[in-house]
Amino acid sequence: MRVSDTLRFARDAASGTPLRTALLLLAMAIGVAAVVVLTALGDGARRYVVGEFSAIGSNLLIVLPGRSETRGFNPANLVTSTPRDLTVEDAAALRNGPGVIRIAPVVLGSSEISVGGKLRETMLVGTSAEFVEVRRLKLAQGRFLPQGEIGRGSNVAVIGATIRDELFGAEPALGKLIRVGDRRFRVVGVLTEGGQGMGMTTDELIIIPVATAQAMFNTNTLFRILIEGRSRESLQGIKAHALKTLIARHDGEEDVTLITQDAVLATFDKILRVLTFGVAGIAAISLAVAGILVMNVMLVSVAQRTAEIGLLKALGATAQTIRTAFLTEAAMLSLVGAVIGVLLGEAGAAVLRHLYPTFPAYPPPWSILAGVGTALVTGLVFGVMPARRAAQLDPVQALSKR
Repeated sequence: MRVSDTLRFARDAASGTPLRTALLLLAMAIGVAAVVVLTALGDGARRYVVGEFSAIGSNLLIVLPGRSETRGFNPANLVTSTPRDLTVEDAAALRNGPGVIRIAPVVLGSSEISVGGKLRETMLVGTSAEFVEVRRLKLAQGRFLPQGEIGRGSNVAVIGATIRDELFGAEPALGKLIRVGDRRFRVVGVLTEGGQGMGMTTDELIIIPVATAQAMFNTNTLFRILIEGRSRESLQGIKAHALKTLIARHDGEEDVTLITQDAVLATFDKILRVLTFGVAGIAAISLAVAGILVMNVMLVSVAQRTAEIGLLKALGATAQTIRTAFLTEAAMLSLVGAVIGVLLGEAGAAVLRHLYPTFPAYPPPWSILAGVGTALVTGLVFGVMPARRAAQLDPVQALSKR
């Protein structure tokens, strides 16, 4: 039997039972589409996190209060409390390190804000003038915090776009007074809309001088210290100098954790890659279910086409030819179902990107190849038994069942 005859045999067999073939294609397509969509979600989450951290610059060293016992980066360190304080004086001491171009102490908290009877709760960041460059923030109006010693504070504030819209509407915000907690602040700047970074949107932030924030929250503790180096290569030297400086200032005790942005990115990248492979594996289980359906359909096909198989063998078709014909049918059905699944998966990922424009839900190329490959292998593996059963039929007995 020629290759063209084998393909025609498989096509005619599939088209002879359209409902059963459609159900098989649907099952295979759903399995492949699940792989494509779930890997798009997992890989999209990885790209989103990497993009969020990359948005604040690539030469960043983060000083966290408290010591990580594993001497590595742990995401839990971003939210844990500390037995020892980082202070503004610590930040000032790190400013003169070799290779340091900017430094931004950070105090974080929440407070009520009000203007003309309008009241809401918002996130409050206390920092220095260099924070805008360290975090790569952009201003839509006005200016950022005033330059000067980080230990001195004034009652000025930079607000996010959402805060401006909710409190002032169409009126200009620059120069207006807002009440934050029990203090009044003059708005000197408005951030551009849609700013992101390190899991926070700047649209709902109020940024004030660090000393003022410490006075409001009655604390001397810093949440973090952000240090921007001259280059990525300089970070290790900055890290060593910063650690030595802080140990000397903290009575010889190493009670801080210093992490580079590369370490943060590598950790999250590793975690989310494993997650992506995990969800892809879970989705691939549905392909096994589809493979079982392939086997069932092929077994029914063998039973219904016994006489046809007997006629082929009576005309000289070998057992190998019959096996090849049925395996070709299984492979054809699996491949067509996989292609439909890829199209459905791409469509699903496109819908996700439309609903959430900032989320890069693009399926990685390997997921498409893996989905199609797994579907094809599954179809062939589960098509072996029906193909063998067809090849083993006795031609005389098969023809007697016509």
